[in-house]
Amino acid sequence: MAFRALLAALVLIPSVAAAGDFFTLKGHGGPIKGIDVSPDGSRILTASFDFSVGLWRGKTPVWLEAHRAAVNAVRFVDRHRAVSAGDDFQLYLWDLRTGKGRRLGGHQNKVNALELSPDGGTVAAASWDGSIGLWPLDGGKPRFLKGHRSNVSDVAFADDGKTLYSGSADGTIRTWDPERGTRKRFFLRHGFGVNTLVLNDAATWLAYGSLDGTIRVVDAETGNRIADFTSGRSPILAMAADRDFATLAVGDGDGFIKVIDIRSWSVLRNFRATLRGPVWALTFSADGRNIHAGGLDDAMYSWPVESLGRYERMTRGERSFLKKPATMSNGERQFQRKCSICHALGPDGRRRAGPTLFGIFGRRAGTLAGYSYSRTLRGSDIVWNEGTIDALFDQGPDHYIPGSKMPMQRIVKPADRDDLIAFLKRATTDRENSR
Repeated sequence: MAFRALLAALVLIPSVAAAGDFFTLKGHGGPIKGIDVSPDGSRILTASFDFSVGLWRGKTPVWLEAHRAAVNAVRFVDRHRAVSAGDDFQLYLWDLRTGKGRRLGGHQNKVNALELSPDGGTVAAASWDGSIGLWPLDGGKPRFLKGHRSNVSDVAFADDGKTLYSGSADGTIRTWDPERGTRKRFFLRHGFGVNTLVLNDAATWLAYGSLDGTIRVVDAETGNRIADFTSGRSPILAMAADRDFATLAVGDGDGFIKVIDIRSWSVLRNFRATLRGPVWALTFSADGRNIHAGGLDDAMYSWPVESLGRYERMTRGERSFLKKPATMSNGERQFQRKCSICHALGPDGRRRAGPTLFGIFGRRAGTLAGYSYSRTLRGSDIVWNEGTIDALFDQGPDHYIPGSKMPMQRIVKPADRDDLIAFLKRATTDRENSR
């Protein structure tokens, strides 16, 4: 009933998706990895490192929760459905009227991008297992397109649905016949990893961004170069066009968003969107007036295209995991490197990927109220203390607690583990130090 009441309340809140002014959407507990706008422009979906998807009509989100790791990509299917995928290898189909998710299935590695077919019946998933999954939304069996020699980073459907383009860390772009599930041809070899693709609706041009900073537009049939907007070596991480294919936005690893006029193939603006860190996610509002972006901040930012630079930027403050190493003790450095993006230290754990560590010593694993633990931890008899925390990072979570949601990582040196434990004992019991 609580979900239905909140969903009903959202109907009464004015839409923010086409506001034509600067705004932010705050509430996630981790960086924003993916963004999409509903077909009618009234709602926004955000995918986050905090394992959740946010459904926004106003400033109060509905949380869609089922993933067991960072959510990298999310797409509206229609007014009532959406699909998401992430680092847990899984795809979920969501009923936006009830907030319930149905697991479609999974890949053998993380899923980095999703693209809906023009007929709305299939979602293509780009996976780091080297394949492209074609997932029928009616519950049929998926097909997997294989041919890339490394991670598949992005996919793009031609508007007639008969051709699918894919970009990969192997430095190539390939084309596929999604109806037959077969390779069409080798399209283009760039040499460096291709991270992101945009194909226009008429399939006359394809834009791509790569690991070496290349921003290039090519003929979608021949691969011949149309325009090149490369200006540095920073990796290109995100790319989006407005619905009229009049404007292209490109985000890079240094936090810049380049805005390109497609009709004249000229740069309109080069905006520093974040003071520190990358731009991971980009999309336009339905009317094309705003650019929505995500990065290291726990919020989505939206700037009017016509007045970029007049408003605040992402990551204005000092993120804990970006603090200079020289300003911290070794124990705090270990925490910032291994734990801080997922865990808070204070009583208010916020929406993080992991539970707060406040009061962790002497607490049985999987028992903190309000956090959705894996089944493994809910049934665990582990009590967190110096010995169990040392074993966790000595063996790695994947060995110490197989089946938990914690990412695979180790702290090899015993002295570093000792320093981390000493830091945690101070920071998770002292309210002043844990802020």
